[in-house]
Amino acid sequence: MKARLLARLDELRSSYWFIPSLMVVAAMALAFGVTYADGRLGADWIEEISWLYAFRPDGARAFLSTIAGSMIGVAGVTFSVTIASVVYASGQYGPRLLTNFMSDRGNQITLGTFIATFLYSLLILSTIRSEGETGGENPADGIAGAFVPHIGVFVALLLALACIAMLIYFIHHTPESIHVSNVIAGIGRGLRRKVSTLFPERIGEGVPGEEAREADEIVTEMPDGFYDEAVAVRADGSGYVQGIDTEAVLALATDGDLVIRIRHCPGDFVSEGDPLVLAWPRENVTDDLSTRLRVTFAWGTTRTPMQDVRFLVNELVEISARALSPGVNDPFTAISCLDWLSATLKWLAEREFPSPDRYDTHGKLRVVAEPTTFSEFVTGVYGQLRPYLAADRNAALHALKTIGEIAGRTDRQNRRDALRHEADAILDGARHALPIEADRATVEERHEVVLRLLAGYEDIESYTSRVRWIGGTA
Repeated sequence: MKARLLARLDELRSSYWFIPSLMVVAAMALAFGVTYADGRLGADWIEEISWLYAFRPDGARAFLSTIAGSMIGVAGVTFSVTIASVVYASGQYGPRLLTNFMSDRGNQITLGTFIATFLYSLLILSTIRSEGETGGENPADGIAGAFVPHIGVFVALLLALACIAMLIYFIHHTPESIHVSNVIAGIGRGLRRKVSTLFPERIGEGVPGEEAREADEIVTEMPDGFYDEAVAVRADGSGYVQGIDTEAVLALATDGDLVIRIRHCPGDFVSEGDPLVLAWPRENVTDDLSTRLRVTFAWGTTRTPMQDVRFLVNELVEISARALSPGVNDPFTAISCLDWLSATLKWLAEREFPSPDRYDTHGKLRVVAEPTTFSEFVTGVYGQLRPYLAADRNAALHALKTIGEIAGRTDRQNRRDALRHEADAILDGARHALPIEADRATVEERHEVVLRLLAGYEDIESYTSRVRWIGGTA
């Protein structure tokens, strides 16, 4: 249940209406509060403040009407500009970036400020009464007469000034937010933060000595007859897995004396009836336990970055692929994406990956939750971009350069093997895709330098200086 609640909370935070709705509620509460304060204080206090102008009923109405009318008009314009920016960005960079722009805090707060000011002005406007006007009694002393909420009008003035400031900010923020460098940097920073939060994600305890090995080097020894006797807990809906409450899975496995193998990770698509987990032994798996295991998974119609690091990787890969397409032909945008992707891979190259086998405090195997390995991260970046990198000289050279820089961060042979595989594949593709012999020779020369680094014949310092004069600094 926790995973589903977190998924819904993440959906609310990234929606375009949630923050503006909260600001509207706050504006209503503020309007009621200042109206009550005005009724309690009366109008005598304003005469003691020389710099504060005392409004008459007609003037207050005109003032608030002007604020309300202008704010709803500006709100409509800002909403139109936002939608136009979103349409441009999704068409230029990819539809998956739509969520990034809709969840932009600056746009949400700007729209909320305008709408909240509009509603606040209307509520204060409705409380103004002229001398002899019907509509109730003065809340302060019960005497019928004119009532102008001077505090409320002054607060409306402050809100109008805040709206002007937000409009200036919005005019600056909108073109800045769709600038390709800022879009890439935003996703890259988000990827780095998310990897730091989720990686390495640990469930329970690991076996001593296994944490020093790669997850893909560990062969899980499942109990005898596990796959023949295990009960498949199946999904009760279809969609993308957005999150898993791993702590709850471990607790259920321990309480039920079970061994559980998780079949899907965040980002995978599941159809109704697909097995989410396998639980063993069969006699310990009750209907209630199956239901509780099922609700540890949250899914929805779209992938989200809540626990799905691959989603952010794919966003940068998509921008790179579009930039390298023949219709766009913008290798420098792809190079920027490779820089941010390689920054995360460099960080991962220095980290220990968790074992897929997680144990309880008594050393008993409880959960098998296979993490994404370093090789899978490398393939997710360079493998997906390989057809596009091979056809562009500058992008291919830069991809090889980043592979060498990542290799300089690790001395694990299996990680270097994964990097070498991608370097060889890029070279092979460039030999077939690049039409100019000189470009093919340049890529081969840089590939040779990368191989020397991977084989340990060259250190990272000399490698960095050598690649600068091979085909330029790209």
